[in-house]
Amino acid sequence: MTEAITQAALVIPQLIVGLGNPEPKYDQTRHNIGFAAIDALSRAWQIPLAENRKFQGQFGEGTAPGGGKIRLLKPLTYMNRSGQSVQAVTSWYKSPPESVLVIYDDMDLPLGKTRLRLSGSAGGHNGMKSIISHLSGQNFPRLRIGIGKPKGAANEDNTETVSHVLGRFSAAETKSMTLVLEFVVECVELTLKQGVEKAMNRCNSWSVD
Repeated sequence: MTEAITQAALVIPQLIVGLGNPEPKYDQTRHNIGFAAIDALSRAWQIPLAENRKFQGQFGEGTAPGGGKIRLLKPLTYMNRSGQSVQAVTSWYKSPPESVLVIYDDMDLPLGKTRLRLSGSAGGHNGMKSIISHLSGQNFPRLRIGIGKPKGAANEDNTETVSHVLGRFSAAETKSMTLVLEFVVECVELTLKQGVEKAMNRCNSWSVD
């Protein structure tokens, strides 16, 4: 009986969403690490992405490791309207919010750390605010990728924060982020095989250092 309850409670993602901004000037910026994560998954699983106007994003569908059906999405709505794109996909496939795993950047996490959670607040992230609003709640898993804070910047220094978030990684950071993205693929694959809750142990204890 207990086993049946545990099985029912497993949260296995069906849609993986990576957050970012669509214009070329935002390519490879810290704020677009969610897009980079989806590109890494797309390559690893050989699921091509193509623009889908109905979903307002780049979208791909295929088979995940383990054999289940999986969908990948990069919203092209700009960050603060990401929820429109996510809602378009979940409405079309009649997917519950907990089947959506969102990957995005987090300045409060050191560079090279990842955090997987079953639910939570937006934490000041505009993309997440939009998704929480469009999915009418916070109960969906998310994987945060640390991008670190700007060096020596006061928390209230908004100009410094914006230039950090919309800036590109240094050569050394880019090397680290390549390893981080490889780990993100491993982490997401764990969520598909074991469920989000079990995968949290591995995903939250790893560091690039």
